[in-house]
Amino acid sequence: MDIPPITDAPTPVAHGLLAGKVAFITGAGRGIGAAAARLFAQEGARVLLAARTEAQLKAVTEEVRAAGGTADYAVCDLADGSSIRAAVERAVNLYGRLDVAFNNGATAVPPSPMDQSTEVDFDHLYAVNLKGTWAAMVAQIAAIRATAGTGAIVNNSSVGSLRGNAPLPAYGAMKRAVNSLTESAAITYGPEGIRVNAIAPGTTLTDMVRGWEELSPGVLDQLNARTPLRRAAEPDEVAQAAAWLLSDRASYVTGTILSIDGGLQAA
Repeated sequence: MDIPPITDAPTPVAHGLLAGKVAFITGAGRGIGAAAARLFAQEGARVLLAARTEAQLKAVTEEVRAAGGTADYAVCDLADGSSIRAAVERAVNLYGRLDVAFNNGATAVPPSPMDQSTEVDFDHLYAVNLKGTWAAMVAQIAAIRATAGTGAIVNNSSVGSLRGNAPLPAYGAMKRAVNSLTESAAITYGPEGIRVNAIAPGTTLTDMVRGWEELSPGVLDQLNARTPLRRAAEPDEVAQAAAWLLSDRASYVTGTILSIDGGLQAA
């Protein structure tokens, strides 16, 4: 019998972190959502990308496919409940099931004190960041129940939800409410085997943060100076945490708001 030679070459990974799963991602056209789409596909998931801008969705989808992944997309407005439900249904129709979801999509408004914020801005943040997340969770839970039976959801919150947020008061309030939704859903659906967690990113190099830097030059340096790791996160670093929480390796983790902030909250 031939004995294979012993080598120092590493054994290739047979299965990715999300192998065999169908993943739904909102806000997937750019930033953290696009990074998540690439990563989840690399880790073996079939992914459905959802966002408002079709050109961005198409570009990321083609990139995932070119790298050997399985991806498709649905144009989706988080302020429109029927649009969200249709996007989730598209994932099920394409892939036959839904296992995991990353509710990453959000909107922002220019930073300003509370008394200088407009009611229009407040209503917009509510419609997208809070009501949109709620509507997505409701649709995703129904789809997981009807197909995979068990699964996991991760909501993208913010480190700015964990304490007072003077520059972005309404944004912080909506994200704090997302934390509450996350914890409530974890309690409600845990007995069914559906885990629900949230991540709370700190300073991350997204279009949202770059826009803040343009409006308030120097704010990025100020945030980095307060962060023990002395830098902002790359979108992929945040996506990595979401992937782990959605994976079976986090099988006993639910109801958690996980900070990914370079130590900002500890400082």
